[in-house]
Amino acid sequence: MGSELGQSLANSGLKLTKHRQFVFDTVRQSHDHPTAEEVFHRTQNVLPEISFATVYNSLSVLVECGMVRQVTLDRSPTRFCANMRDHCHFYCDICGKVSDLDLPPAAAAANLDLPRGFKVSNYSLSLRGTCPTCGSRSN
Repeated sequence: MGSELGQSLANSGLKLTKHRQFVFDTVRQSHDHPTAEEVFHRTQNVLPEISFATVYNSLSVLVECGMVRQVTLDRSPTRFCANMRDHCHFYCDICGKVSDLDLPPAAAAANLDLPRGFKVSNYSLSLRGTCPTCGSRSN
């Protein structure tokens, strides 16, 4: 099973299980930022015996140990992303597709002029608009 995932879980005092590995692999191989329900259905294709609770708990553990991040866009269901580099998310208002966008260095949290004593531990940036596919349909 995955050594990086196993090490990250061990550092958090957790064990690598078959279910956690499959859930992580599903998120890592998905570039569409799946919801917990989508991860469940995709994982269930390989492990029909897995429950939604197991998938949900595995996702929580993966977020806790820093292997997956939660992506929250307005009031839509939480999505999951295995890209742990600094980046932002672009949400297409028409088709609902979520895409990763690299951040220019000037947009990094380290470059913010924070009030004295403030320290950033995490930040999330999302952009909304129209993806190229949907934008070309409206022209």
